[in-house]
Amino acid sequence: MSLRPEAPAPLSRRGPRPLLLHLGLAWLKWNGLNGALQSWSNDWLNFWSGSGEPDLGRLQTTLDEVLAADRALIRGIAAYRRDPYVRNLPDPPVIWEEGESRLLDYGGSGTAVVFVPSLINRAYILDLMEDASMLRFLAAEGLHPYLLDWGWPGPIERNFSLTDYIAGRLERALAAVPGTVVLAGYCMGGVMAMGAAARAQTLQPGKISALAVLATPWDFHSPDPKVAQRVAEALPALELTMQISQTLPIDALNTLFAMIDPFGVAKKYRNFAGQNKATPRARRFVAMEDWLADGVPLAAPVAREALAGWYGANLTARNQWRVAGLPVEPARLQMPCFCAIPARDQLVPAASAKALAAQLGRGTVIEPEAGHIGMVAGTNAETLLWRPFADWVHRL
Repeated sequence: MSLRPEAPAPLSRRGPRPLLLHLGLAWLKWNGLNGALQSWSNDWLNFWSGSGEPDLGRLQTTLDEVLAADRALIRGIAAYRRDPYVRNLPDPPVIWEEGESRLLDYGGSGTAVVFVPSLINRAYILDLMEDASMLRFLAAEGLHPYLLDWGWPGPIERNFSLTDYIAGRLERALAAVPGTVVLAGYCMGGVMAMGAAARAQTLQPGKISALAVLATPWDFHSPDPKVAQRVAEALPALELTMQISQTLPIDALNTLFAMIDPFGVAKKYRNFAGQNKATPRARRFVAMEDWLADGVPLAAPVAREALAGWYGANLTARNQWRVAGLPVEPARLQMPCFCAIPARDQLVPAASAKALAAQLGRGTVIEPEAGHIGMVAGTNAETLLWRPFADWVHRL
């Protein structure tokens, strides 16, 4: 029996997750009461005048701003939670399945393109809505896209390492697609796709004809190594949870992301409060937030590898990362590459992604004016990413 829980719907929405954390961070930002968070933000308020006496007028103005911001945040969250949108897009046929993982076939008659999403979010961000589906767009443009849906980690997957996923599940999924493929990875999936491409070049030349990495981190210490170190240093505190559940739970993952962009969630919900909820932009926002709240736990061995190896030791940028013993060195990859680096990405800094692009010698690089999610599923995604990517594949 599948372990996949149902996606959220109105009256059952849990986002933004974890809610108390984001409400607390919003409150701390406006009030500036926790000095430990000062390293996260320089936007702290000073309630005192230069003379050392309280500036009561400024204090009142600040309190008014705090109350207005808090009201906007609550309005935005309430509007999201009562929105009637429900994703009802059916899945395409499954051509390969193993454990909780599936390979979905989106049809088409052109070049085969296999998409690899992150392990910690649902694969359907690339097939979000009828009018917001990169995969259905590519099928209509004369390509043949496939989507690897990693699924929910069951009893077997909870013991998986990155090698098990890349040299096991991913390689067997690729074997289910006839002939050569273009391999495309999004976010963490891009790092995994890079590992698979390096292995294929050595072990199965010709299977992967080209590689695309979309919003993919590589130098985890760029531009600020302190942020990555804080994420890595959280690992010991998470050990008890991982030993109990054999996973890093969804809300724990979201808490780690909050360390990277602590005030981003509150800001976007305040903005949503002022939007016309009947517009396509507002509808897309609700769909994206449903996807974000519909996360997936991460197998504990993978969490340890990623937090300690990628964020802590920066093994990828140092060319010390191995998959099943084989080195993953982008500079040695001899195939056409496509790198999409969103300019407004708060989760994967452009400098981190550019470190990978710089090593991929035969690379086409685009830098869309979009965020991490907006680049692949936003209202301008067709212009910013889908069509440039399709054109690149056709030129191959």
